[in-house]
Order: sequence, then C-alpha cells, then structure tokens
Amino acid sequence: MAASEMRALQRIDLDHAEALRLLGSVSLGRIVFTRQALPTVRPVNHVLDNGDVVIRTHEGAALTSHAQPADSTGVVVAYEADAIDPDTHLGWSVVVTGYAHLVTEPLELERIRRLLLPWVPMEPMDQAVRIRPELVTGVLLTETGARRGQPADS
Repeated sequence: MAASEMRALQRIDLDHAEALRLLGSVSLGRIVFTRQALPTVRPVNHVLDNGDVVIRTHEGAALTSHAQPADSTGVVVAYEADAIDPDTHLGWSVVVTGYAHLVTEPLELERIRRLLLPWVPMEPMDQAVRIRPELVTGVLLTETGARRGQPADS
C-alpha cells in the first residue's frame, strides 16, 4: 500500500461471545499442541459444538496419541482461526486455549462423524477431539471509525 493510500487502522479486542461467533463462521483453523516437547501446528477443519471446538483426526495422528480420554484433565492445546484479507489486512483472528479430550463415547463419536466431514481425504478419520475452551481471545482488525464486529470493507 502506497503512503498516499494509508488508512487509519485499529485493533479491537473481541469479547468471548463475539470471538466464538466468528470462530463458528469459518470451518478451517490451526491446532497447536506439543510434540516431543516442541510446539506443533496442523491445519484442520472444525465445528463448534455446545461451545466446544471439535475436530476429527485419525488414530495414528500425533494429536490423537496425546489427547486424553474424556474422564481425565486432558492435554493443553490452542486453536486459532481467522479471516484476514491479504491485501487490506482487515479481518479478525480468534485463539481458543483449553484442554483436548479424545471423544470415546460411541454415540457421541457417531454424532460428531455426521456433523463434521473431514476436509482432506486421507486415512480413515474415525477419531474426534473435543477442545473445551478455558481462554478465548480475539481481535478485529478494522479501519478507524468502522462499526464494532464489522470490517470497514464489508
């Protein structure tokens, strides 16, 4: 963007409800977890289910082996999704941090399989991981004077 085209931009922190609403408006994001003591990031698709982020995975996936059964504390993960225009840099980003649990109850797992289809055809995606949000943060990147929750170009 040339200096003559510079706009006044601002960052607005989103509340919990608005951040989850925006997260639910897209289907792709990134799961962040620890693998061999290092951070690992994987693109995945998701669905919001009763306020939780749910993803599907396969049995051999690194996250599946780290996620804990539903009756344990779980493993800490972060989940990020966004919709940011590459040209204007306007949009939003949401990060959910919480505990990931492997869905093990057969009826619940079957319901999730119907609710969320895998976005990449690969090994059987027969596992599901539920992330219960403990911390939800989000930012809106907009032009100064734009309405809250709505980028100026919308």
